[in-house]
Amino acid sequence: MPVEGLSINLATIREQCGFAEAVDVCLKHGITSIAPWRDQVAAVRLKEAVSIVKSNDLHLTGLCRGGFFPAVTGVEREAALDDNRRAIDEAAALGADCLVLVVGGLPKGSRDLGEAHRMVADGIAAVLPHARQANMPLAIEPLHPMYAAERACVNTLGHALDICERLGDGVGVAIDVYHVWWDPDLANQIARAGRMKAILAHHICDWLVPTADMLTDRGMMGDGVIDLPAIRRLIENAGFNGRQEVEIFSAGNWWKRPADEVVATCVERFRSCC
Repeated sequence: MPVEGLSINLATIREQCGFAEAVDVCLKHGITSIAPWRDQVAAVRLKEAVSIVKSNDLHLTGLCRGGFFPAVTGVEREAALDDNRRAIDEAAALGADCLVLVVGGLPKGSRDLGEAHRMVADGIAAVLPHARQANMPLAIEPLHPMYAAERACVNTLGHALDICERLGDGVGVAIDVYHVWWDPDLANQIARAGRMKAILAHHICDWLVPTADMLTDRGMMGDGVIDLPAIRRLIENAGFNGRQEVEIFSAGNWWKRPADEVVATCVERFRSCC
């Protein structure tokens, strides 16, 4: 029986499966919505990935990822722009709802956070015409502040929405509960995102206490402290009723379990916790 409202980000079973096998596991459990990563697509080649998506009538809630705009040299920044344009084309070929942007942190050796913010906004602006031409929305994903130096210097939903307001049509946000649940202004910013019609994706997992690793110790829904139903209510009240996308990085737990068990647990927890 199809599982309505649930998508599996294929990072959740990336250590167990390649792209095709991951699709098979999801289909076995009635899941027809996925969000692959570019390296998973590249491993089978884009043409084959598109064939798998179309032949199984899959819905892609997003493609991960573009971004990483800040860099030390102009040559590096141009290379990042070229890579983002390729990512846009890949997302369009796959029929994804959006291309998720992890925007990048401080350039190597830099302490200038303001300059990194400027590079991010300038980078998105530079690739936005290509995204508009391809009819591919760009979803800025604000990451938890612990990632500001290395992965994403956009760390609040409010900051991401400021960029969206500045750049206009074609840019929105991916709201990942792992990264924004702590924000005391979250409810106001989700409502703002709704008014802007800027919500493009909703990612779910849980925050474990304690967290053993800042990157690869995310929890299964219900195992941590995030009030998932409350955040979902805010998002639905803001006008977004799209699928909830499970994205779990878990080197010490879920990546060690059989993919079939992981996806089955995602379905059960989605129904009981989300």
